Amino acid sequence: MARSRLLPDNFTLTLIAVVVTATLLPARGQVAVAFDWITNIAIGLLFFLHGAKLSREAVIAGAGHWRLHLLVFLCTFGLFPLLGLALKPVLMPLVGAELYTGFLYLCALPATVQSAIAFTSLARGNIPAAVCSAAASSLLGIFITPLLVALLMGVQGQGGSTLDAIGKISVQLLLPFIAGQIARRWIGGWVNRNKGWLKNVDQSSILLVVYTAFSSAVIGGLWQQVPVLTLLGAVAACCLLLALALLFTHLLGRWLGFGVEDRITLLFCGSKKSLATGVPMAQVLFASGSIGVLILPLMLFHQIQLMVCAVLAQRYARRPEPATLAPAGA
Repeated sequence: MARSRLLPDNFTLTLIAVVVTATLLPARGQVAVAFDWITNIAIGLLFFLHGAKLSREAVIAGAGHWRLHLLVFLCTFGLFPLLGLALKPVLMPLVGAELYTGFLYLCALPATVQSAIAFTSLARGNIPAAVCSAAASSLLGIFITPLLVALLMGVQGQGGSTLDAIGKISVQLLLPFIAGQIARRWIGGWVNRNKGWLKNVDQSSILLVVYTAFSSAVIGGLWQQVPVLTLLGAVAACCLLLALALLFTHLLGRWLGFGVEDRITLLFCGSKKSLATGVPMAQVLFASGSIGVLILPLMLFHQIQLMVCAVLAQRYARRPEPATLAPAGA
């Protein structure tokens, strides 16, 4: 089982296939314009469904644990950017200046929602708190990520100000999410019953953005800029960044005296970065020709975090139940 968890999942294999397709058959001219329109519509639908899936009852149930939420927030939007800056002397020689910029973008992103909650559940952590922390991170990231990107990278959207970038992201991501939350009253039951195939909408949206981004990047000479050795360096850099994030979240939870369930939630919510949010945001924040290089570290980090966290979740899941820890005659 542990070995199978280390293998790429079907979505990752499809993602690789899309990158290969974009390399061999990049979208050009009017085809590229059509893909841009389709991608924007798909992104809106993606965040509409995110809103429709999120149960307000689950968020309210976990909202009271403010110390844990604050720590997850600080790890996501504070620890990661600090690590990205502190590791510059190591990362720059490994990956070069352009990919290092992609790592800074990765560090500015919000946490995942689905996988953070799934791993917390598998590891028997504090699930309501995980739902609340992951959802809050995703929503706050709409406003905080553009500010962090401007601070870390000096980028302020496609020729506009940081406020313009926040406005564009709000229109493209936040408004569909709010619409989904409002529509949940009528379609929530249907969404819950059809989660299995609706996840294909999520994945298809990401695949569309990746194909469009990599098509533009390939035409601009992406693979001349990222040779094999640089790509291997990026994998090593992702492993280092994730290892440090996991170590710090683990130690912080212990140091602050959180119980094991809360430490699990902090570990899985505070050490992950969202591909589902990061790819659409890149579409707004950066010029289309540069997106392929910028999201490459995110795509690598996404798969590595899934494999490592799957192993960690399985290990936590095997711990004894609390009731079995007490002596039989107690």
